[in-house]
Amino acid sequence: MGFSPLMDYRAVSAGKTTCAALVEEALTRAGQAADLNMFIELFSESARAQAAAVDARLAAGDSLPLAGMVVALKDNFCYRGHRVSAGSKMLETFESLFSATAVERLEAAGAVFLGRTNCDEFAMGSSNETSYYGPVRNPLDPSKVPGGSSGGSAAAVAAGLCHVALGSDTGGSIRQPAAFTGIVGMKPTYGRISRHGLIAYASSFDQIGPFAHTLEDAAAVLEIMSGADAFDATVSSRPVVSSPPIAPIGPQRYAYFQATLDHPGLDPHIRASLENLFEQLRSAGHTVDAVDFPYLDQLVPLYYVLTTAEASANLARYDGVRFGHRSEQEVDDLDGLLKASRSEGFGLEVQRRILLGTFVLSSGYYDAYYGKAQKGRRLLRDHAESLLASYDALLSPTSPHTAFPIGRENSDPTVMYLEDLYTVHANLTGLPALSLPGGLHPNGLPWGLHITTGRFEEPALFAHAALLQNTLSAH
Repeated sequence: MGFSPLMDYRAVSAGKTTCAALVEEALTRAGQAADLNMFIELFSESARAQAAAVDARLAAGDSLPLAGMVVALKDNFCYRGHRVSAGSKMLETFESLFSATAVERLEAAGAVFLGRTNCDEFAMGSSNETSYYGPVRNPLDPSKVPGGSSGGSAAAVAAGLCHVALGSDTGGSIRQPAAFTGIVGMKPTYGRISRHGLIAYASSFDQIGPFAHTLEDAAAVLEIMSGADAFDATVSSRPVVSSPPIAPIGPQRYAYFQATLDHPGLDPHIRASLENLFEQLRSAGHTVDAVDFPYLDQLVPLYYVLTTAEASANLARYDGVRFGHRSEQEVDDLDGLLKASRSEGFGLEVQRRILLGTFVLSSGYYDAYYGKAQKGRRLLRDHAESLLASYDALLSPTSPHTAFPIGRENSDPTVMYLEDLYTVHANLTGLPALSLPGGLHPNGLPWGLHITTGRFEEPALFAHAALLQNTLSAH
């Protein structure tokens, strides 16, 4: 199934088309692709009003860097006057009174929001099958998943319904769907973009990032969204550096974890493609070294101990009293109401993670699990920073395989958790990372190349992605 991207949004500022025309085309395409279940809701009325306002501002002589860019929002971004549910029955009817900082900044730059995209419930999942609204279908093969949890956003970009889509990445929820749909997906350094207005899953892991067809569009959106924000104490006040993705000149130093290539779960074709890429880089004069990484088997356990603990705390607010789904069952007391409301409002995967998080935080287990996991996280960060003092970037596969079938039987939920094997490292360490289309597997589906650089080195990340993209294209 082939899809053509929307006309470049830069055509609006160049006077070759109007923002209103681009939005109408996007709405038409989205309607035609409704069977893929990518959008929970299209913002038809407000998108048309936004487009008209952008055209009027341009006619008045305003300079808008993203004029005409059509953007889709994952269903965990607050957008004033619009519903946001995090893919959950718990917030099915909730309407936001304010916009996320990232959303406000894009809107001020001339972007138009097409609608809210389907996602795993409260961003908990790696296949986009835990959503209250049903699974999203991969536009490249509708029998396959698009990845998760930001699967709807990835699919909307891949299907040519929008120029860019926003996602949130807690353990790979932008990069893995990007790999499964053959597009660019980027997670910035933790603290690079304000999380104000993003419905929280795990607050010390969550980070907002873009999906795009090109590195240029991803970099442009990142620059607009980044920077200090009075509403988020964790966001960095470091200045945002404008940096078009231009490949660095001269020999570069890259490293990869030998344990990732040796892992039995890695698809043989992806392994061979990576080894071939490494040889191409060496032939071009770059250094590509295998380095020791003794913690691969600890990554996923560390991640799930810490993120479920934070999820347990963050999701405690959804009780059906202050806000959230309220059960209509006959109950005798407040405790009964809370149990009924939360049991009905949350899906099984969210309930599972809340229970696990509550357990690791409970008396007698806190030090044994949560405390040790925090120490392990620090060890990982120190190890990564030590490596990146000697190398320009770390390379790996984004996912151990290509997109898998919808409804794949998993009697053991930990099988799905291993989808995060190669991506959680960047979230545990807070480092910026990007998934770049690596090529097509013999099965016809794309696989992703994963690139990680040092903290707040997003310009370098995009530059190395450009170099690697050129290398992949040349061969």
